[in-house]
Amino acid sequence: MRGATHAKWAACAAAVALAATACGGGGSSDSGGGGDGSSVLSASWGDPQNPLEPANTNEVQGGKVLDMVFRGLKRYDPKTGKAEDMLADKIDTTDSQNFTVTIKSGWKFSNGEAVTAKSFVDAWNYGASLKNNQKNAYFFGYIEGYDKVHPDSGTQSATTLTGLKVTGTDTFTIKLTQKFSTFPDTLGYAAYSPLPSTFFSDHAAWLKKPVGNGPYTISSYTKGSQMKLVKWDGYTGTDKAENGGVTLKVYTDNNTAYTDLMAGNLDLVDDIPASQLKNVKSDLGSRYINTPAGIIQTLAFPYYDKNWNKSGSEKVRTGLSMAINRDQITNTIFQKTRTPATDWTSPVLGTEGGFQDGLCGDACKYNPTEAKKLVQEGGGIPGGQVKITYNADTGSHKEWVDAVCNSINNALGNDKACVGNPVGTFADFRNQIGQHKMTGPFRAGWQMDYPLIQNFLQPLYYTNASSNDGQWSNKDFDKLVDQANAETDTSKAIKLFQQAEGVVRDNMAAIPLWYQNGSAGYSDRLSNVALNPFSVPVYNEIKVS
Repeated sequence: MRGATHAKWAACAAAVALAATACGGGGSSDSGGGGDGSSVLSASWGDPQNPLEPANTNEVQGGKVLDMVFRGLKRYDPKTGKAEDMLADKIDTTDSQNFTVTIKSGWKFSNGEAVTAKSFVDAWNYGASLKNNQKNAYFFGYIEGYDKVHPDSGTQSATTLTGLKVTGTDTFTIKLTQKFSTFPDTLGYAAYSPLPSTFFSDHAAWLKKPVGNGPYTISSYTKGSQMKLVKWDGYTGTDKAENGGVTLKVYTDNNTAYTDLMAGNLDLVDDIPASQLKNVKSDLGSRYINTPAGIIQTLAFPYYDKNWNKSGSEKVRTGLSMAINRDQITNTIFQKTRTPATDWTSPVLGTEGGFQDGLCGDACKYNPTEAKKLVQEGGGIPGGQVKITYNADTGSHKEWVDAVCNSINNALGNDKACVGNPVGTFADFRNQIGQHKMTGPFRAGWQMDYPLIQNFLQPLYYTNASSNDGQWSNKDFDKLVDQANAETDTSKAIKLFQQAEGVVRDNMAAIPLWYQNGSAGYSDRLSNVALNPFSVPVYNEIKVS
């Protein structure tokens, strides 16, 4: 963070932990490799939920594309996860509330338009505005004036954030409503990407073919089939594409993707199906990657349904947690590529970054007797049956959901206590969640946006937060998060976030299941293949022979 004078407590702590763990374990990618930089690779993918507006994409598949097409003020190092300057020349502050941003000159969008301070300010104002209904609007919530452009209720009374001011071609200022010492380290998240003027002047055309400022441009997209991205030769960043492009092929079953990889019809699969984990090492050898990642799998609950938000329901949730045999499931279903969760964050943060191994305590340990007792004391399962909703197209979710239900049924002595409730596609699954149609627990895996403990807690559990899909709300939690964000001392801030996580634990706001490794397999055409700490392939570094 060259030129920055703000406190940087959590990012530094996280970076230390990530440097030690993110590239370890499992197989490894080839470090050598040829290719003239013009060959194209093919990779498995899933259709994104929404059009690829940066402030409207909060899921993994769309995020993969944004990471190739856009560059923001910061970028997270693909090896360590550390927030480093990209378009930011410097971000200065003296009080952790008022920031002056200077961007590097010479950057352009792929249509030739210059990237300026206005490109950022206009994009952020658009993302924050209530009328634009962007899923990531919440990320602008700390900027002064957000309550006017995105009121909780009533009519929007302003169109721009008073806390954003363009002060020059390459400079702008940010004023927050309170101190937020690590705010600059969040600015590598895609929602903060700049946008060209064509996004606003011809929005419909831009949505059909998004224009960004990253190392790739989108050539074509056919929903349900594939998206073609090609290397942008005019890209001036230091992380230029080492290949000619990436063709993202849509799969509704990752077993099919794996079969295509083995048959030579696909170059890269970044989610090895559970059913293939027994064979993958013999199938691929060193072309199998298994590395720790900032991912946790949980079961979330619909707190907008009174049956899950009444007195005693926390006992039911805790009982269900104790009815899940995490050790058995991670060993048999996932072949130890998952680790039973004992808190609500991720080990990649390290203890320096706030990870609390064992925080969940007995509530995350398999105990059928206590599980049955707590469920009964809490009034029993609402409706008499737990239906775990999940998307059936990616991620081997059917296998583990069935295993979780079998574990719950065995623990409670009722073979109909739990069933899986599959939804055909990820997009449909997310749409149902967004429309608050869940009637029971649902799959709620979280892949970190940036390596801070704040990111594992605030977006998921803070009142009305962007990814608080179950609408859980707790004033004590919110207060502790606010205090932590305002704290500039490293150890004090981490302790406050840990106290907030304790509130999540005491209420069993969500059931933590396991921490997930990133897994991938690739063809012998590729080299220099790696996953970043977010478990996403570092596409621009891949070489194709």
